[in-house]
Amino acid sequence: MTEYLVGNENYGVWSRAMLIALRAKNKTGFIDGSCEKPSEISPLLHQWVRCNVIVLFWIMNTISKELFNGIVYSTNAQSVWKDLKEKFEKVNGSQILSIHREIGSLVQGNMTISVYFTKLRQLWDEYASLDTLASCGCATSRAYLEHDHEHDQQQKLL
Repeated sequence: MTEYLVGNENYGVWSRAMLIALRAKNKTGFIDGSCEKPSEISPLLHQWVRCNVIVLFWIMNTISKELFNGIVYSTNAQSVWKDLKEKFEKVNGSQILSIHREIGSLVQGNMTISVYFTKLRQLWDEYASLDTLASCGCATSRAYLEHDHEHDQQQKLL
């Protein structure tokens, strides 16, 4: 993984890349709490500690030096993940507005069509990940989400 966490500005991309890497290694349970630490007498304790330290090592090796200094003495991957999430996941309106403006002002210029659409897709994906709506399973919610999706598709064509 080449994306290093530096703060709010790239937390979304970093956490997504980390989740993909952790899923590939079947280790997401160490950050989401689904793989709980066994009791002190469990024969699985040593294996759990080893995997937890591996995940912690991966996190530590993908963050900036400034952030590293704040977690270097941590012993639990889940608590480090949760702490970073609480610090940096907060989305503010200015981030959403900035991306929305960048989408609106993006022009192909000297970019190839492939580079242009890749950049546009990246901005749309980032915007969609920041501007999320809570939903339920009811028909009204589904209809609203479908309408919102159609609106997004129309905006992409403009």
